[in-house]
Order: sequence, then C-alpha cells, then structure tokens
Amino acid sequence: MRERDAVSWNTMISGYVNSGKLERAWDFLESMRQCGLEVDAYTFSSMLKGVASAGRLDLGQQLHCLIFKHGYGRNVYAGSALLDMYAKCERVEDAYVVLQHMPQRNSVSWNALISGFAQSGDRETAFWLFDSMEHEGVKPDDGTFAPLLTLLNDHQFFKLTAQIHAKIMKRGLEWKINVCNAAVSSYSECGSIEDAKKLFDSIVFRDIVTWNSMLAAYLVHGEEDSAFRLFIDMQWLGIEPDFYTYTSVISACFEEARKNLGKSLHALVIKRGLERSLPISNAFIAMYIKLGNGSMDDAIRVFESMQSKDRVSWNSMLTGYSQVGLSEDALELCAQMRSLDTEIDHYALSAVLKSCSDLATLILGQQVHALALKFGFESNEYVGSALIFMYSKCGIIKDARNSFEETFQSSSVTWNAIIFAYAQHGLGNDALDLFHLMRARRIKLDHITFVAVLTACSHIGLVEEGYGFLLSMETDYGIPPRMENYACAIDLFGRAGLVNEAKSLVDLMPFQPDMMVWRTLLGACRSSGNMELACQVGNRLLELEPEEHSTYVLLSDMYGRLKKWGDHARVKRLMRERGVRKVPGWSWIEVQNQVHSFNAEDRSHPLCEDIYPVLEGLMDEELLSLLLFNGKKLWSWERGVSSGQHFRKKHRTSSRGDAELTCWRRSVLKLNTDRATKGNLGAARAGGMFRDGGRKWIGGCTSLVGIYALPPRRNFGLYTARPSNDARS
Repeated sequence: MRERDAVSWNTMISGYVNSGKLERAWDFLESMRQCGLEVDAYTFSSMLKGVASAGRLDLGQQLHCLIFKHGYGRNVYAGSALLDMYAKCERVEDAYVVLQHMPQRNSVSWNALISGFAQSGDRETAFWLFDSMEHEGVKPDDGTFAPLLTLLNDHQFFKLTAQIHAKIMKRGLEWKINVCNAAVSSYSECGSIEDAKKLFDSIVFRDIVTWNSMLAAYLVHGEEDSAFRLFIDMQWLGIEPDFYTYTSVISACFEEARKNLGKSLHALVIKRGLERSLPISNAFIAMYIKLGNGSMDDAIRVFESMQSKDRVSWNSMLTGYSQVGLSEDALELCAQMRSLDTEIDHYALSAVLKSCSDLATLILGQQVHALALKFGFESNEYVGSALIFMYSKCGIIKDARNSFEETFQSSSVTWNAIIFAYAQHGLGNDALDLFHLMRARRIKLDHITFVAVLTACSHIGLVEEGYGFLLSMETDYGIPPRMENYACAIDLFGRAGLVNEAKSLVDLMPFQPDMMVWRTLLGACRSSGNMELACQVGNRLLELEPEEHSTYVLLSDMYGRLKKWGDHARVKRLMRERGVRKVPGWSWIEVQNQVHSFNAEDRSHPLCEDIYPVLEGLMDEELLSLLLFNGKKLWSWERGVSSGQHFRKKHRTSSRGDAELTCWRRSVLKLNTDRATKGNLGAARAGGMFRDGGRKWIGGCTSLVGIYALPPRRNFGLYTARPSNDARS
C-alpha cells in the first residue's frame, strides 16, 4: 500500500493480536508512531487486549502512560480495555482505580472488574460491585452473571444461586449459553444435582461446555453410571468430545469394577487419533495407577509412549511408583528428571520423600530435604508432612518435629503428620498434647486427624478416651466417622483384649465393613485367643478376599498354635488350590549410601561369599548364648552329625523334659519344649525378637555385617539340646 491510514495500521495490529503475535503487533505500534500517525482508542484497545492475554503487565503499564499522554484517559473504550488488562494481570486494585477515574462506565467496564475479582476468589467484593453496578443504573448482562456464578461453589450458596438464576430469567438471558453453563456448574457445586439436570434438560442449544458441565456434575456427585450414559448420548448425537470430556469420563474409571470401561475408552481414544494428547495421556496414567498394582505396567507403557511430558506426567508416575511400593523405581525416575532438567515441584518432592520413607533411607531422604530447601519448598505443607513422615520412619522423631516447626501450620496436613509420628513412636501423650494444641489454635480438623488420635490412644491403652473421641467426631466436630476411624477404634479395643466390644462396634457401623476392618478384627481375635470368633471372621475374609495371602497365614498360624492340625491343613490346602502364595518379606539396610536388601533363600547379594562366613562364626560363638535360662540344671549342646564337629556349652534352665533347638536356613530358631514359659528366653541383641509366646526367635540386625534376618548360605547342620548326665540325675 502506497498510502496507509490509521485504519490500515489498526487492522494489522488487531490481526497480529488475534493471532497471538504480540511482539509483532508491538513493532507495528512503534512503526505507526514513527510514521507520525495518530494512535487512537481502537489502537489502544487492540494492544491492551493482546497484553491482557499474554499477561505482559510491563507493556500494559507503558500503554497506560501512552493513553494519558495522547489524552485518552477519559475514553470509555480505552479505559475499559485498560481496566480489563489490569484485572487479567491480577492487579485488581489498579483496575478498580481505573474504574473510579472513568467519567463514563458501561457494562463492559463493570464486567471486566467483576470478572477480575471473581478470578481472584474475592466473593464479597465481586457482589458489592454487582450491587453498585445496579445502583448506577447499568444493566447487567451475561458477562456479569457468568463470573458471579463461578463464586457460588458451596452448599451454603444454594439460595443465592437460585436468586441469581431468577435475575437471569427476569432479564431474559436464560438463552445465553455461557450463563446456562455457569448455572449448571453452580447448582452442582451447591449440592443440587437435580436442579443442574433440570436446567441442562431445558437448554435447547448446547455446546461442548454444556455437556462437559453436566458430565462433571454427575462425577462430582458420584453418579458415574449417569456420566457414562451422558457420554454415550454425546456419541449418538454426533457431539465431538474434547480433551476435557475424555479426561472427565476417564476419571470415572478409577475403580476396579470399571477397569474394562477404562480400557474401552483407551481404545476409543487411539481409534480417534487422540492418544498423543497430553491431558488425555495424563488421565490414562492416573487411571491405571488408581486401578492398582496389576495395572502399573499399563501406566508405564502410556508414559513411555508419550512424545512430550509435562510435570503432571512425571509427578503421576512418581506418585504411582511410591503408592505400589516400587520405591527404587521412583528414585530412579527422580534422578532421570534431574538429568533432563525437568522442573521439580512440591508434588514431586512429596512423592520422592515417601519413597525414601518406605525404604528408610535416611541419607537419601536428607539429600531430598536439601533439594527442598534449595527450591524453597521446605515450608510447603505437603513437603513438610512428607519430611515428617520420612524422619519418623527413619526413627528420628526430633528431626520430624523440627520439620513440623519449619512448615506453615495453617492446615491439618502437617498437624496430622506429626501426631501420627508421635503415635507410631509410642509417644501417645505427646500426640494428644498436639491434638489439644491444634484445637486451641482453631486448625480445621478432619477424619485423618482422628485416625492419628485414635492410633495414639490405641498405642498407650487409653480405651475410654479413644472411644470418646470416636463418639464425639460427628456430635462435637461435625465430622462423620469413616471406615478407617472405625478400624482404629476396633484396634483400640483389640489391643486392650476387649474383643466382644470390638465385634459389637463392627455390628454398629453405619455401613458395611471393608477388608481393613475385618482384618483388624481378626488380629484382635488372634491376640486374645478367641478362636471361635477368629474362625468366623477368617472365613468371611476368605470369601470376600480369596486372593489375599495374609488371611491364610494368620488362620493357619492360629490353628497350628492351638494344635488343630486338621483345620491347619485345610487352610494350607485351600491356599494351594486357589494358587495363593505368601508374599516374602524383604529386609534391607543402608551401608555407606548403598541399600542392601535380602529375603529368605536369597542368593543374589554380590558379597554373599564374604557375609555368610562371618555370620556362621557369629552363630557358632554367640547365637546360642542368646537363650538365657534361670535354673540350676546344666545343659550341654551337641552339634549335629552333618557338621562333623562337637562342642559343649553350659546353660541353665528351669524347664524339665527334652528340648530341641533347630537352626533353619532362614536364621529362625525354634525352641520346642512342652513346658517352656513366657519370659524364660532372653532378648536378642541388635534387633532380634521373640514371638509366639517365647517359642520362636526371629534373628535381628548384626552390627558387623548390617543385615536384618539374613538367610545363611551354608548348611549349618542341626543343633540338638540334650540334658547332660548331671541334668538327668
């Protein structure tokens, strides 16, 4: 163009702004001024629109100066655009100052300011501005009501939502789709799914946001079946779902019962070529992780197939690994994030700290703590609670308390963590003191708080006080007890030997008990020796959860202790027929920044040839001396024929009859005696312990090799304790 006027330049600037090329639009603005053309209100309106979308407050402030320089400070179009820019750049106070200095204010000006305060969550100011707008005689429109409805997101605002809806209908705006969509969401969040459904059915022309709003409403209220029917209706009507539709309906497949639906959705996404969508892939990762350990491989496959990953992708995998017990994989993934310079936030740090807690790796946990300090997340409530949990699991309650003191203590997250820490360390009184301090500071309690408090009462035997906490949850604090609260109360009764009270509490629960409750009751029966009730509970568990190995182990162990060998064999046979195998336990220790893990019959350790001779020497010299006897009779120990060696050690005992000491490959010593009494066996050193009434000894961590329950690699033979000649006399 040989001749360019202001309209030409404004058109080019508007085009660049609408295409998201703010820098190019700014260059045109500079060129326009250099050519001597007068910048007008339309130029400023276009430029301020682009600045607001990009969040470039610095450029917006320069335009503000130019507006006053060119005398457009009192222009309604420039003023409205300037007000909108400040509001979208989260400078609502500056936006309000602009509004006050505007001689003429239209609905666009008021809507921009109301929307700004609504986005900042300032409900009181937003509705005050709405009242001021009406008092000034400016008619509200759909741009006024839509942001106001987003603020009505709680049960207490249901009446106000209905009043706003009435105003909408009075103004004849019920056909405005953005207002209808906001009203559907508001009714849902205020607890009335019926009104949301009624409004949805009355909308003649629905866009994708309308369908998504109703879909989200069903999911919020736990009506997953209705959400799936709505999604199918969309398919029949030819409504093309967007990524929000897919992510919403995928989130409804987080339970095992809907696993097949989730896989069907995955197939549909692949069929429509949307598998590369980042939000959808993240939703599938979350779905497979929620489905449990059996679907973790599917989550890994989705993650590895993604061409681009954001923080949600990485954090989801970190959380998934830590939740299913793959802590080492979580730590390796975190190292991979660091090598790729991926930004680590508080969610990632929390997941990694949980993995450090599960592995009890103190040194690595301290390194992650240093990383949290470096990134400035040490006061974050989620990172703080993870640090508390990590130090607690590593046995350092003092550092757990220090981490608590360094975090913001305005929510229940960190308080719950430190109360749990004290409770699990047996410091129940300290835990209760923290609970009372929490109440005094008016920290909002939740059901997790009472799980921690009940755990503390259970560990120190405060039965009446603990049960009082359970009864007062709803009456005094407005918190309905959940399944885990009842499970803690059942454990409270069980530890005190009050099995009948525990069973009565199960019968009085307002909902059907889950596996956790039944297993807790079974443990209480086992501790108290109530075999009749234990059999009933055990059989119930075998019916409800036939694949869980711990139930079979507990039942067979109880039958064996009571010498009910027929029932013992029946449980073992049932376990074999159903293909259930006992999951082996793992033990580990951290030595010089390296974690060494072991389980029974394990031959994988690279230093086994060095470790096991040391262990053999320890067993020969000291292991048998761990049994301390309090009598006058002397015993001699003869090593079994398989070893080819004999030696004698003298011990005292108050028991009569023959005693047999057997050393098995798993470092377990069994003392089989008819009259062995509780307390006649000494405590093992370095973490060893007795169980089953003093009849079984479980080996502990030795200071020389640093191994907990280490399985020997050699055949140590059979040790048999026989009365000496002096004892026989």
